[in-house]
Amino acid sequence: MAGSSGSGRAVPEYEVPELHTRVFHVGAFGALWKQHLQRAELAVQGAAAQDGAAAVAEDLGCGLETAAELRAVCRIRKKALERREETIIVDRTCRQETFTYEMESHAIGKRPKKPADLIEEGELFLTLNIFYPVIFQKHKDHKPYQTVLVLGSQKLTELRDSISCVSDLQMGGEFSSHPDQAPEHISKDLYKSAFFYFEGIFYNDKRHPECRDLSRTIIEWSESHDRGYGNLQTAKMEDYTFNDLSIKVGFPYFFCHQGDCEHIIIITDIRLVHQDDCLDRTLYPLQIKKHWLWTRKCFVCKMYTARWVTNEDSLAPEDPCFFCDVCFRMLHYDAEGNKLGEFLAYPYVDPGTFN
Repeated sequence: MAGSSGSGRAVPEYEVPELHTRVFHVGAFGALWKQHLQRAELAVQGAAAQDGAAAVAEDLGCGLETAAELRAVCRIRKKALERREETIIVDRTCRQETFTYEMESHAIGKRPKKPADLIEEGELFLTLNIFYPVIFQKHKDHKPYQTVLVLGSQKLTELRDSISCVSDLQMGGEFSSHPDQAPEHISKDLYKSAFFYFEGIFYNDKRHPECRDLSRTIIEWSESHDRGYGNLQTAKMEDYTFNDLSIKVGFPYFFCHQGDCEHIIIITDIRLVHQDDCLDRTLYPLQIKKHWLWTRKCFVCKMYTARWVTNEDSLAPEDPCFFCDVCFRMLHYDAEGNKLGEFLAYPYVDPGTFN
């Protein structure tokens, strides 16, 4: 398979100390662990965990599944309380701590309702940091805005569909003359092409007839003057799982969508599933961390999130100027909905939407 090309290594070795490993094959790495570990060590339904849950269930008079979930939630909550001093002041720091706690604990220890959705023993977990698009100058060197867990057996398309980016929610067009006729379709519905880049291979999303090969321009540019990138290849994203890939842990890879919205992706960890993990495979890829973004407020009321942005606005003191829907309409249109003054209006999607 194209995703299996390159080094035959099965064990990660550091190529650059404390930065990233050499190339190794994900599936071979998982198979090696399965060869060396006992069945009991791979089991996701441990006897000790079951005994502890049974004791809690007996004390509280509840079901075994409820007891197991209570134990997991209480354990995480206890750790969170130990990390901070109790306070009754609901300030910015407290809100962000609550947000972080909820992100970390919302799926801890969950078991699926259907036995068929239980993650198999020996399944690999990969931790991925997804960074802000490089067009966001303010955040391009910032910490990642998403950290997700994916299963080794999941297809690359499942990660592609789970990535939240404000670029996918944009709506094209200028609507000052007819603000009620803003389009129903967002960019993600119209421009479905995307690719991941891992170790010399572009994995293109080709699930839809309208999908284009976004990597073709890059490959042609690389080959035009023999720029030293070797023989770049292409493959269909939907045909490959993470177990099929050859990767480096800690090395920056690439995700591109919407034509030019580019994200750095770094695989920071790879491990086997254990008993305290969320074992419901339908919840993966699972987001475990999220960078909090302040929302842009309306210039007029200073209360509500902006929904419109105007340019060349004769009624606004700034260019561009941001408004919530109510203030935008009250300022720019009369009671009959007729346009007042001269301005250009565009729907605005705030990056804080994903908070």
